[in-house]
Amino acid sequence: MTPGILVDQVRSFNRIVTQRVGALDDRYLGRDRPLGQDRVLWEIGTEGCEVRALRSRLGLDAGHLSRLLRALEDAGLILTKPSRDDGRIRVAQLTANGLNERAMLDCRSDDLAESILAPLDAGQRDELIAAMKTVKRLLTTAAIEIRRVDPDGADARSCVRAYFAELDRRSEQGFDATAGISAEPHEVTPPAGLFLIAYLNGGPAGCGAVKHHPEQPSEIKRMWVAEPARGLGIARRILAELEADAVRSGARTARLETNRALREAIALYRSAGYLEVPAFNDEPFAHHWFEKQLPAAG
Repeated sequence: MTPGILVDQVRSFNRIVTQRVGALDDRYLGRDRPLGQDRVLWEIGTEGCEVRALRSRLGLDAGHLSRLLRALEDAGLILTKPSRDDGRIRVAQLTANGLNERAMLDCRSDDLAESILAPLDAGQRDELIAAMKTVKRLLTTAAIEIRRVDPDGADARSCVRAYFAELDRRSEQGFDATAGISAEPHEVTPPAGLFLIAYLNGGPAGCGAVKHHPEQPSEIKRMWVAEPARGLGIARRILAELEADAVRSGARTARLETNRALREAIALYRSAGYLEVPAFNDEPFAHHWFEKQLPAAG
């Protein structure tokens, strides 16, 4: 299909969905609010939620979210107040009326879902659910953003800690970050290297880094994806961007090593064109060493 036809198909799909789920109605699910307010009410949850987390999770700008929260406050459904841990952070909390309203929305959302399925036979229902799963996965994939970040920043340090914890949990001998080949922040900061984070719904969902060496192969390091975000192609996208940066640095080869317990990573590297080679360093945690020839710059 041509790009124009693809765009038309997406827009047609969007129109059908927004109409069928009632997104155009200013009394969504028969209540006195439009869908936007109810979506925020649902997202706040029974435990409350930081306002900045709501903004990231829902992809809303600060002004629009403030208006939605104000409307919910005026209706007596929520309260916003400073966090007990940090007064600079605002937290949205459901009132007793808000909790009751959320429970009602839950029931009516079930009714709406059942009304969509009811006219379909069993085969059509299975087909629709399978298609919905595919759409959800692909829309989630399209929402992932890969960013260059400060490797000493809070998000990068959080990803590396999670990566180390998983290595320690999955490996047979445990993992000691101080014993292996280094990838310190100054080693993966341009021009010496690069640190990338994949963001999903405003939060870090994966990371990867590369270390450059003049006239030597570049090293791929810190490849990790959070378990809930696996299967979305995040690692492959990060790896491709790290390789591109290696090419820009003048490297003709990318190298990496990994532990045999990381079967998914090994499969990724092989499918991405990496070939297993004899050990090229003394990384105590590694069982497999890989290399890939990179294209010339330009």
